[in-house]
Amino acid sequence: MPRPTKQSPERGNARIRLLEAALDIIREKGFAATTIEDLCKAADVTKGAFFHHFGSKEALGVAAAEFWGETTSAYFAAAPYHGPSEPLARVLAYVAFRKAIIAGELQEFTCLVGTMAQEVFVSAPDIRDACGRSMFGHTATLEADIEMARRERGITATGWTAESLARHTQAVLQGGFILAKAANDPALARESLDHLERYIRYLFNVTEDD
Repeated sequence: MPRPTKQSPERGNARIRLLEAALDIIREKGFAATTIEDLCKAADVTKGAFFHHFGSKEALGVAAAEFWGETTSAYFAAAPYHGPSEPLARVLAYVAFRKAIIAGELQEFTCLVGTMAQEVFVSAPDIRDACGRSMFGHTATLEADIEMARRERGITATGWTAESLARHTQAVLQGGFILAKAANDPALARESLDHLERYIRYLFNVTEDD
């Protein structure tokens, strides 16, 4: 997904440049295939600078997940889907926004923490946990609007909660990214979000014309 413009080597410090490089390279190659040499070359820093800021590649992985969470939180906080006055409209606008930013090369719109979590959930629990904090931290930002929409529309059905639906949006997104990678086709990720929109409308008893 898009993220803030990179700092130039002259403006950014070595740590930030390494983290920015990690966001790009890991999404393209995966965590295991990304080497410290790759990161240093892309960031235009020495290995000494790398180890000054990160004690290991795994430490870089944790920091990259945290950096991803910080930068994407700011990106989504400023996104236009917060504009509608009705909470359900904001939820549907979120889905539409996520669909709209599926553009460019696969590595440009897929998720760093989703990519790393799939790779390292057993081998690097610290990175896995950092990825989880980022993912669940983002889903939590959707819960208030979902709960307000439930109350506003008198939805009393049991079996799902604002928290569980917020998590489901993340499951659909991550699954869509995987399908897009498997088929080398971003349209499959957009298709998944079309189904998510229909599902949300079904839960709230609204049609596409409402």
